[in-house]
Amino acid sequence: MDLSTQKVAIVTGASRGIGAEIAKRLSLEGFAVVVNYGHNQEQAVAVVREIHDLGGDAIAVQADVSQSQAVESLFDKAEKTYGGIDVLINNAGVMAPKPTNIADTDDELYDKIFNINTRGTFLTLRQAARRLRNSGHIVNFSTSAIGLAMPGYAIYSGAKIAVEIFTNIMAKELRGRNITVNAIAPGPTATELFYQGKSAELIENFAHKAPLERLGQPNDIASAVAFLVSPEGGWVNGQIIRVNGGIV
Repeated sequence: MDLSTQKVAIVTGASRGIGAEIAKRLSLEGFAVVVNYGHNQEQAVAVVREIHDLGGDAIAVQADVSQSQAVESLFDKAEKTYGGIDVLINNAGVMAPKPTNIADTDDELYDKIFNINTRGTFLTLRQAARRLRNSGHIVNFSTSAIGLAMPGYAIYSGAKIAVEIFTNIMAKELRGRNITVNAIAPGPTATELFYQGKSAELIENFAHKAPLERLGQPNDIASAVAFLVSPEGGWVNGQIIRVNGGIV
């Protein structure tokens, strides 16, 4: 591998679901991929193995994105292995185990959601601002739950709306470096994270809310990410893109 020409992507929370699909898709697009995971080492290694089996290059790196030193070490490992970083995909995220009203949200749940979704995004963005190579790309993850404004999703939506502001402002802060910063706001997507705590009836209800009358699939989201980090997406910057089948 020629480290001088190899494009390198860090994908946080890439051991399963949308993150795993993004990691595999970016490998097919020619990126060496750093598959970040928090706890699911076995699943992260399986994603790396699948990428290798398809002829790609990837490593699995454990890091809790809510911890500053861990995030710094994640970037260190990527640079040590591949010589630099071109793309950051901020996919790592958590939701409440079930829809939870503000009145029923305890401090622990609040902190968990904001630590991963908001602080985690901030910490990786701070490293990316300092260490991403010029002409790179950053894709953050918001949520279409913001537009739906449903009871039970206030804390999750609040954590993610901060990410949208980070996205718009950081795109401006990186002026002159030809780095794009965008966010994707998925709607209901068929992943373990989405299914947790929901009845079959509620899942079916979500599936029929969008005019396209189905849940999103991880590859729907991965395709949007692939576009944003490609030359064809190079004029899209500072935007929040709702990839949700028209649900909102």
